[in-house]
Amino acid sequence: MTNWIQATELENIPILGSRVFRSGEQEIAIFRTRDDRVFALHNTCPHEGGVLSEGIVHGHQVTCPLHNWVISLEDGEAQGADEGQTACFEVQVRQGIVYINL
Repeated sequence: MTNWIQATELENIPILGSRVFRSGEQEIAIFRTRDDRVFALHNTCPHEGGVLSEGIVHGHQVTCPLHNWVISLEDGEAQGADEGQTACFEVQVRQGIVYINL
């Protein structure tokens, strides 16, 4: 089942940055990488709930600002020896608009 929601304009997300999108009680971090790809994750680190949208984007990963856990933007998995996962959302960019599949 698909439920595509218009989230923001692509130009609102800086390269190597993020923006937060809220849908009901959900807070979703939308990230834009140096190679201009866009990813969306639940805005909470699986470790201790750090705010991922405040982290540092590098490659296709984000480093949580709370305890430096590295989370894959592609699948939400913690990297290295850390274990855990945050929810990912499918993203499409159409005519400069970012859509998220909720």
